[in-house]
Amino acid sequence: MPVPKPNYLSYGVLAAIGEGGASTTELVDMLARGQMFFTSSPSQVYAEPKRLLALGWVTREKAPGKTRNRTVYKLTEAGREALREHLREPAGFPRLQHAAARRLFAGDMITDAEILTSLERLRTDIRELSATIAANEARISRFPDRARYARLLHSLGRRLLEAHSDWLDEVERELDPRRDTIRRRSGRT
Repeated sequence: MPVPKPNYLSYGVLAAIGEGGASTTELVDMLARGQMFFTSSPSQVYAEPKRLLALGWVTREKAPGKTRNRTVYKLTEAGREALREHLREPAGFPRLQHAAARRLFAGDMITDAEILTSLERLRTDIRELSATIAANEARISRFPDRARYARLLHSLGRRLLEAHSDWLDEVERELDPRRDTIRRRSGRT
């Protein structure tokens, strides 16, 4: 059986396991809280430790859980070094699969009103992601070794959300100037 190749999720899971180890439930929770940066489904996250075991990058052990034993994954030296090598690689600008931008790329295919309607969910997502960042910031003290890095990551998240909110304001002003007046009167942002 061929050894599986690591992928983007592999390194995210290795980073989430970190020096303290983690169960699959904890991995799913950590990556879900980072949903702006990790888009893998829970089933992919649950399956990834098996790939990492086959690579020799993690070990597993049973540990007491709330109601029954749970499997905890820990980095091996090879896994730690693979993650370190990956982290040392130059990080370029992220590739974005941006559904909202696609509406403008093909804006001549539908009406401006249809574009605006299709972008309404983006405001809701921005509010929900802002709440997720706030909740994550409240948890920082639980992870003192990662606190300063987490603060910087949350800063990036907030800035990305602010940029999207500002961009959405611009799109709305350009495609429907009446919305700007309505938004100012209603106090919406």
